[in-house]
Amino acid sequence: MPALPLPQQRGAALTPMAFVQAILLGYEKYGVNPANMLTRVGISATALRTAGARITGRQMELVSEIAMRELDDEALGWFSQRLRWGTYGLLFRASLPSPTLAIALRRWLRHHWLLTNDIELNLKVSGDTATLSIIEHQPLGAMRSFCLLSTLRYIHGYACWSLDSQIHLNHVCLPHARPADADVYDVVFSRPVEFDAPQACFSFDASYLALPQVRDDHALRQLLRRPLPLSLRPYRRDRMTINRVRNLLRDDLARFHNVQTVARHLNISTRTLHRQFEDQGASFQALKDEVRRDLALDLLHRSDKPIKQIARSLGFGSEKSFFRVFNRWTGTTPGEMRRLGKPA
Repeated sequence: MPALPLPQQRGAALTPMAFVQAILLGYEKYGVNPANMLTRVGISATALRTAGARITGRQMELVSEIAMRELDDEALGWFSQRLRWGTYGLLFRASLPSPTLAIALRRWLRHHWLLTNDIELNLKVSGDTATLSIIEHQPLGAMRSFCLLSTLRYIHGYACWSLDSQIHLNHVCLPHARPADADVYDVVFSRPVEFDAPQACFSFDASYLALPQVRDDHALRQLLRRPLPLSLRPYRRDRMTINRVRNLLRDDLARFHNVQTVARHLNISTRTLHRQFEDQGASFQALKDEVRRDLALDLLHRSDKPIKQIARSLGFGSEKSFFRVFNRWTGTTPGEMRRLGKPA
């Protein structure tokens, strides 16, 4: 599979030349001349030496594929032993027949450990957060930053493909200094990356782990014909969008009172958020009303707050408007609901 092309148009030169230079370290390790690869891809010696130079996503795809074949190493020299051509395809196949993403990822991590002990991949769940981390058992040398970046992206890309869904990352951390091309890292993971961290890792909502895989063997065969989309495809659909937005509203309704604020927090456009709601047969307003209804019932039953204060905390401009909407929700008034002492 390709090393790490960016999610970009083919003609946009956004991929740092530093990624190509990292791959050339693999050629140096194995004593292979990279001239054939560089010529086929159209990268000159001058471009290689130019500070800040960048190439297109298509060029990066070709660099990666040609290098992996010429070196017979899909890890491009990162580890103490080769991961020969086709290794990642076997990882995909071994992880595919899994009922949930959690099982698929644990199989992936276990099988990866059988291939190399230079790094260990670990999945840990704490509360509602899942964290995928890399434990380094051997020095990775000059290839370290590209190896860690690529490995995290491989796993995230596989997980998204497996579910046919975007998996929003809460945090992405890398254990090295901030590079000159750090802006590219933010694009790769669709969120700002924290550098100088204790270890390489990313975290996400643990609810994704319970989702079932939707891919089959036919889909895998299609992918392996050209696995670039695994790292490239910008998934627009997020199967957990409704749950994520519901949790935001419950945690801080005042802050996330409109769809624009929620979209900014999720690092997506308002249009994309609306589209994801439509895909799941929902709307932001309906979800907001659902959360406000639940919060209203909870406050009426579990607190002695005046109804006017409850209305204000739920974003209503007046007690009268709260009464009108509450009657539509429950068929009764807030005062009567409080007296009944039970939910609708």
